[in-house]
Amino acid sequence: MDLRIFTEPQQGATYDTLLAVAKATEDLGFDAFFRSDHYLHMGDVDGLPGPTDAWITLAGLARETRRIRLGTLMTAATFRLPGVLAVQVAQVDRMSGGRVELGLGAGWFEAEHRAYGIPFPQDKFDRLEEQLAIVTGLWATEAGKTFDFHGRHYELVDSPALPKPAQAKIPVLVGGHGPTRTPRLAAQYADEFNIPFASVEDSERQFGRVRAAAEAAGRGADDLICSNALVVCVGRDDAEVARRAAAIGREVDELKANGLAGSPAEVVDKIGRYAGIGSRRIYLQILDLTDLDHLELISSQVQSQLS
Repeated sequence: MDLRIFTEPQQGATYDTLLAVAKATEDLGFDAFFRSDHYLHMGDVDGLPGPTDAWITLAGLARETRRIRLGTLMTAATFRLPGVLAVQVAQVDRMSGGRVELGLGAGWFEAEHRAYGIPFPQDKFDRLEEQLAIVTGLWATEAGKTFDFHGRHYELVDSPALPKPAQAKIPVLVGGHGPTRTPRLAAQYADEFNIPFASVEDSERQFGRVRAAAEAAGRGADDLICSNALVVCVGRDDAEVARRAAAIGREVDELKANGLAGSPAEVVDKIGRYAGIGSRRIYLQILDLTDLDHLELISSQVQSQLS
């Protein structure tokens, strides 16, 4: 089971804070550092000092880390034109020496679009499908040849399909809870399917749909990595768990029901239940980015028991 660190900087974080978490992620042996792609805070926080752009952040981290994978859960298709996104991600991949992964989703948070003047179309899922086709098509185009695409929302003519990423293929993540179109898109375009904040039972059902869709698309049922994203709150004792839960404005019982919370032994046990349904990777949502001791505890007493 791979453990990856997943951050929500729109809730309030500077680049320096994210850099500290990314370096701790690398030093403590985690597999990857991922971040959300949002421009507006959610819930009862002020979001100060304000948002940071996902791909600008990852470009900086690409030059200041050496081993960990870097990516997004999920880049919003509403935020960027697909050709521009393909250039941005390929460039960051080269800056990192080939360590980038792209999670791409339809976009959903209408308030942040209004706040920053970003159009919020009604046909977001159709646009996402075209974006996946364009981004993966541009990267896959043989050097020296051009790429064309004629869709309902986007048209590319004689694109040189440059730059090329450092990796032969940048891993693409698709995720969500949708029962039909989401599994189909994952089967067609993705290397990994991620379900966010879902129970073991709901994850098992969705993974089954994705595997069936992969087989229907002519792929093997296990060709895609299946993964989860879950909030994490671990403590050496009950008091430490309660302190960490309070710091992120959550209740311990709720976190235990809906995430990975409790003692290291409790969290290892629950991770085992996800592994039992075929989850191969968990993105640990870290909400208090100043608590690096939390990462050290997870590394030494949770991750160490999973290898």
